[in-house]
Amino acid sequence: MTSLSATIQDVFNATGCARNANKSEAERKKGCTKQPQPGGAAGGCSFDGAKIALQPFTDVAHLVHGPIACEGNSWDNRGSASSGSDLWRTSFTTDMNEIDVVFGGEKRLYKAIKEIIGKYDPPAIFVYQTCVPAMIGDDINAVCKIAAAKFGKPVIPVNSPGFVGSKNLGNKLAGEALLEYVIGTQEPDYTTPYDINLIGEYNLSGELWQIKPLLDEIGIRVLSCISGDGKFGEVACSHRARAAMMVCSKAMINVASRMEERYGIPFFEGSFYGIQDTSEALRNIAHMLIERGAPRHLMECTEAAIAREEAKAWAAIERFKPRFAGKKVLLVTGGVKSWSVVAALQEAGLEIVGTSVKKSTSEDKERIQKLMGHDAHMIEDLSPREMYKMLREAKADIMLSGGKSQFVALKAAVPWLDINQERCHAYMGYVGIVKLMEEIDKALYNPMWDQLRMPAPWEVAEMNWQAEAPGQMDVPVAGGRPNSAVAEKAVRAKRTQSCKTVDFSIINDRIPTHGSTATDAMAHDTEASAACMRATEENMPAQPTSALQAAE
Repeated sequence: MTSLSATIQDVFNATGCARNANKSEAERKKGCTKQPQPGGAAGGCSFDGAKIALQPFTDVAHLVHGPIACEGNSWDNRGSASSGSDLWRTSFTTDMNEIDVVFGGEKRLYKAIKEIIGKYDPPAIFVYQTCVPAMIGDDINAVCKIAAAKFGKPVIPVNSPGFVGSKNLGNKLAGEALLEYVIGTQEPDYTTPYDINLIGEYNLSGELWQIKPLLDEIGIRVLSCISGDGKFGEVACSHRARAAMMVCSKAMINVASRMEERYGIPFFEGSFYGIQDTSEALRNIAHMLIERGAPRHLMECTEAAIAREEAKAWAAIERFKPRFAGKKVLLVTGGVKSWSVVAALQEAGLEIVGTSVKKSTSEDKERIQKLMGHDAHMIEDLSPREMYKMLREAKADIMLSGGKSQFVALKAAVPWLDINQERCHAYMGYVGIVKLMEEIDKALYNPMWDQLRMPAPWEVAEMNWQAEAPGQMDVPVAGGRPNSAVAEKAVRAKRTQSCKTVDFSIINDRIPTHGSTATDAMAHDTEASAACMRATEENMPAQPTSALQAAE
C-alpha cells in the first residue's frame, strides 16, 4: 500500500468521519474500499480542496507542482481576507511542461523552492501535488525533506493529486498534512486558560473579524484559526489550546478528532450564523474552557455580552419582518450552511422551501430536521433543470446559493443572493445576521425584478406596430382632416403578401427610377412574383400615393 493510499484510508477510518461512524467494528477494520467514481470531482478535485483549505494561511508560500493550469484554476478561489501578510495571494507554480513529463519534475520543484526562499523568505512553504507529477512518479515528500534540511525552512508536502477523489477528500488530506508536519512543531510564547482553536473557519469576506472582537471582549483568546487569517506559527502552536470549535465538520473533522486523541483538546461543532446559534456557540466555548480550568466568572462575562448583542441584533432585524412576511427562500448550498443559515433565515420570518444537503453530514441533516420539522425538503443533488423547475413550482421569492447556479435564478426571474465562498459580504455573528437581512431585502425589493417579469413588447398585441398601423391612418387630427403623414407612412410600411415580402415604399421608389407601369414590369424590377404584384394592386388603398397614381 502506498503512503497516499494509507493516508486516504486513515482519513476515512477516523472516528469523527461521518461515513465511518455507523459501521460495526468489523466493517471499520476493513476500511473504506470504495473507489472514486467518474464525475466525482465535478464539483472540485482533491487538489482543489486541499488548496482551498490551506491557502487562507496568509504568511506562507503556496507552491503548486504541476502544469500552470492547475494554479490558474485554483488561485484566489475562496474570498478569504488577511489582516497581515498578503503573500498567500501570490501564485507560485513549477509550470511543468512536456520535457518534465518525460524526464521528471523533481529538479524543477527543488529549484522553485530555492527561488521562493531566496526572494520572499517565508516562514514555510506548502507544496501541492497534482495529477501529472503524481502519475509520472515525482516524489514530492523526498524533495521537500531535502529542501527543508538544505534551507532550514519547513517545506510541507501536501499529497493530494486531483484524481484521488473529490474536493472534500482534499480538505481532509490538507488536514493530514497539518497534523503530520505542522501542528505541535513549535511552542507558544505563553498560554492562558482561555485559549481556543477555531477549526474549519476560513474568514470569508472577513467574517472572523465579526466574531474575534467579541471573543476578545469576553476574554477568550483565539490561539489558532485553521485556516482563516492564520499564521504558520499559530497553527504550529495550536496543540496547546484548551478547547476547540469545529465550524465546518465536513472539511476538517479529522483535524479536530486527531487533536483530541493526541493532545486531549475537546471540541464541539457549532455555528456563528444567526443570533441563537452564535449565542449557543459562545456559551459552549465558555463552558468547555471552564471545564478545562478557566475561572467561572467567564460564563458571567459571556452571558452579559450575549444579552447586549442579542438585544441589538433583534432590534435591528425587527424592521425586516413585515417585509419578509410570506416570503419563501430556496437554499442551495451545503455543509454547515445547510442548517446554520436556515436558523438565521427563520429568525427573520422567512420560510424555507428547500435546502440542499449534498455536502452535509448525517449530523447536519438531523439539525435541519430539528429546525424545519420532519417534512423538511432536503435536496441531495439538484441539476439546473430541476432547480429551475423547483423555483417555478415552489414559487420561491429568492434563491440563496453559490455563483454557479445564479443564472438558473435569473432565467426563472427570481432574485438571487450569493451565500457561498465567493460572496462579498460577511454574514457571521450578530452583526452579520443584520447584514444578511439587509442584502436579502435589497434583492427582494429591487425594482429590476418587476421590469424583468414584464412581457416583452412583441408579446403584447396592443404594442404590435402591425396591429396599430392601419388604425393610425384614419385618426383625425385638429381641424377634422386625416393625418396624411401617418397614413403615408402606414401605406409605405404595409407588406404585400407572404409570397414575397415587398414594401409599397419599394414599389414607389422603383416606378420613377425604371418607369414601370405594368404589373409584370414592376414584378421584375422589385424581384417579386407577378401573382404577388396582382395581390398588391387588389389591396391598394382607395387613395394611392402620388407616384403610383401618376404611373397608372
